[in-house]
Amino acid sequence: MTYCVGLCLKDGLVFLSDTRTNAGVDQIGTFRKMSLFQKDKDRLFTLMSAGNLAITQAVKEILLQGQLLNGKNLWNVENTHDAAVVVGDAIKQVYERDHKALEKAGIDFNCNLIFGGQVKGERPRLFNIYSAGNFIEATPETCYFQIGESKYGKPILDRVISFDTPLNLATKCALISMDSTLNSNISVGLPLDLLVYEKNSLQASKFVTMDESNPYFQMIHELWGEKLRAAFNSIAEPSWSGAAPSKSIATPAKKMGAIPIHRAGKAVKKVASPTKTASRVIPKKTMTRKAKG
Repeated sequence: MTYCVGLCLKDGLVFLSDTRTNAGVDQIGTFRKMSLFQKDKDRLFTLMSAGNLAITQAVKEILLQGQLLNGKNLWNVENTHDAAVVVGDAIKQVYERDHKALEKAGIDFNCNLIFGGQVKGERPRLFNIYSAGNFIEATPETCYFQIGESKYGKPILDRVISFDTPLNLATKCALISMDSTLNSNISVGLPLDLLVYEKNSLQASKFVTMDESNPYFQMIHELWGEKLRAAFNSIAEPSWSGAAPSKSIATPAKKMGAIPIHRAGKAVKKVASPTKTASRVIPKKTMTRKAKG
């Protein structure tokens, strides 16, 4: 499986991906899900992938080769939006080539990408590109995307990240999001690829691959668990007596009453249905004797 997260912030971009893929409990592989595309001091793009590995690798190869799609590729587009269109066109080309064979084999065309970067003269931009080749762009109100196993790492992002979050704080938050996912889902695993892109730098100056020996990630893993337990223990337990109003859990809701309790009624006595008495049949011989007497 996969977990990737991309953040588009006022000061730049943050990309983080794991490297684990698996087709079963006993078959685990390690493949990079992050790819970088750089042209001199003119542009830098980052692609992170989730879904069918064969499909995403085919899409990446088309982009790396610089194949022209409707006359454009990642090296000649004028802006990051047009670069996202090129990525979508690459997905469509792979679909046209492979979807019939995949359908025949009973395999879904599953491909989900986070793509972002900057072309000189424009702002950094971030996109979530789907299997159909269409996409949406991050905004200041919705400034991050996740693909893969997103549910475990989402709560920390929702509570901390905003468009104005500094890059270092956002990096810490992304790593905590990843650590929460690693802790809860065995299909996501180390090593991790991390890129922190500073606006207008047009180069990958803060790029690292992290494993369990990385001191900062070790610290994140240990402290986050400790701080969570400490925060949990610092919260008062609920009071059912109402003695402490701030801790009272028994205060009823204002807009809805309590759930009614349905109780069993009195048992209804079943009246036995009257049985039909069998009529006496006088044996024929007896009747004859009585008639004689």
